[in-house]
Amino acid sequence: MTAAQHSSSSSAPLKGVRVVTLALNLPGPAAVMRLQTMGAKCTKLEPLAPVGMGTADPMGIYKPAAYEEMHKGLKVLQADLKSERGQAVLHKELAHTDVLITSFRPSALVKLGLVWKELHKRYPSMCVVSIVGALGERAEEAGHDLTYQADSGLVNGLDMPASLYADMGGSLFTTEAVLQALLLRQRPGRSQGKGVFHQVALSDASSYLALPRTWGLTAASGDVGGAHAGYKVYPCKNGRVAVAALEPHFASRLCEASGLPKQTATQMHKRSTHQSIAQFLASQTRAQLDKLASSKDIPLHTLPR
Repeated sequence: MTAAQHSSSSSAPLKGVRVVTLALNLPGPAAVMRLQTMGAKCTKLEPLAPVGMGTADPMGIYKPAAYEEMHKGLKVLQADLKSERGQAVLHKELAHTDVLITSFRPSALVKLGLVWKELHKRYPSMCVVSIVGALGERAEEAGHDLTYQADSGLVNGLDMPASLYADMGGSLFTTEAVLQALLLRQRPGRSQGKGVFHQVALSDASSYLALPRTWGLTAASGDVGGAHAGYKVYPCKNGRVAVAALEPHFASRLCEASGLPKQTATQMHKRSTHQSIAQFLASQTRAQLDKLASSKDIPLHTLPR
């Protein structure tokens, strides 16, 4: 389903809201993809594409399929913002824009004449959401999803993270910032109708997603970090199984299925319980475990090796 189809079949709370984005790569486009599903009319300005390429957006170069999915239904223009002609294209769009989204470092915004004070003076009702790597003095630091995850303690050993959590978290923060800005703009008072500025930091998004780890929930000693025998990933006969039988009633059903006494559900941290459940699951195929999950109402999900 395209963004346009989705918005037409829902309440489309952002219908009539006009968004212009200059943000490249992942956080900005992912946020705009969500804004479109809410009914916003979105336009993206990209740098001029290199000869022989359709886009200058890095995502469109190293993962065209992802770029295409995020840009469905999106009006894309190309403009060199360092030139007078490019600036003219941009400001023609900004003249009827509710929210501008950027993802440049503060120094780049200065060079492009896109600092908040100047934009607010020229377009007093327009809101601006600025995506940066980090807030304050760190806003000029070079960084990417991997470095922000590393800074948040989400990178283990030499393994790459399973997903781009900082970027995707940043996209949700950006969507939230757009909604906050629009709500504040319409709040009754002296500033009603005036645009507002929000800055979104990918490092903050990563830190937010890392809170369960910070709190110790996902540490090896934590119940959702492997210490509880009912909340782990185990090998099974022809694959793996992610078991999430954390609550006592789920743990009791898991123990019963594993041939253990019901009272074992109060001993889920014991090594012997881990071993017994592991032994049972290793003897089962994925099909058998899928059937068990359905028939006994046990939260588990089987996976290939």
